[in-house]
Amino acid sequence: MTLTRRSFLGVAAGAGALAAVGVPIPALAANKPLTIGFSQVGAESEWRTANTASIKAAARQAGVNLKFADAQQRQENQVKAIRSFIAQRVDVIAFSPVVETGWDTVLREAKAAKIPVILTDRSVKVSDPSLYVSFIGSDFVEEGRRAGRWLLEYDKQMGGKPLNIVELQGTVGSAPATDRKTGFAEIIATNPKLKIIRSQTGDFTRAKGKEVMEAFLKSEGKNINVLYAHNDDMAIGAIQAIEEAGLKPGKDIAIVSIDGVRGAFQAMVQGKLNVTIECNPLLGPTLMQIAQAVVAGKPVAKRVTIEEGVFPADVAAKVLPTRKY
Repeated sequence: MTLTRRSFLGVAAGAGALAAVGVPIPALAANKPLTIGFSQVGAESEWRTANTASIKAAARQAGVNLKFADAQQRQENQVKAIRSFIAQRVDVIAFSPVVETGWDTVLREAKAAKIPVILTDRSVKVSDPSLYVSFIGSDFVEEGRRAGRWLLEYDKQMGGKPLNIVELQGTVGSAPATDRKTGFAEIIATNPKLKIIRSQTGDFTRAKGKEVMEAFLKSEGKNINVLYAHNDDMAIGAIQAIEEAGLKPGKDIAIVSIDGVRGAFQAMVQGKLNVTIECNPLLGPTLMQIAQAVVAGKPVAKRVTIEEGVFPADVAAKVLPTRKY
């Protein structure tokens, strides 16, 4: 079941109730603050920085004792952090997984310890869905589709000519990289004139985005019409590479990226990026509310989808002052 962040509590029986997924609920002593162990992917992007800030601020505001661990984009670090949280007997474990697979063992350990697990931002692929109680985040496939739909309209505006696309993928094996690629490919497949000629991971970082874009430009040169980046940071790195190659980003090469961070809006105001698809990082308040509901024994949705939008360059200057991240 998928709900928006405004309607995730109070769902009917069978729509994600904890009893239905077999997760025992730990009882908190009177006046004891809720303790959450949270393992973050890392600090690889402007989006991730905003996500971390949201979670820490929401924990402070809710009076939650937050034990925070930075995995530095390594799954083994997250597994260690989760086991540490289990040993510390936290009330709830939450994490944004580096990759989708390889979590069954440690999540079974959390379940055996009767500690509920909440996923944020990224999902996992596990053999037993009851190993986590809820996932809070975006629909990454739909984000890719939105990027593809924007490109279809852009191609119409360009007279329907063939467009060669290069793709900067996110971290290999991560849910956003896999899903954003899938959604985008699904939409552009409807127009045979749109073709991805090169695709490579930029690991969601600005530096790697620049490096890979440099390689694309060396091999393909002016044959590139469009850059599709799985996040804004890689796009911003690629913009630098495009400029250093003597080309005009946003004009010689149209750029579509995902996240909607301030850096992307600034690039659009400068005419260097054409559109950003929003991926809202401000998940902290929702995480605190769901964690509190879980420990109180209230039913919660198995999936909570965050509401987001699409921002083309022509609205950037107006919207930029209102952005919170």
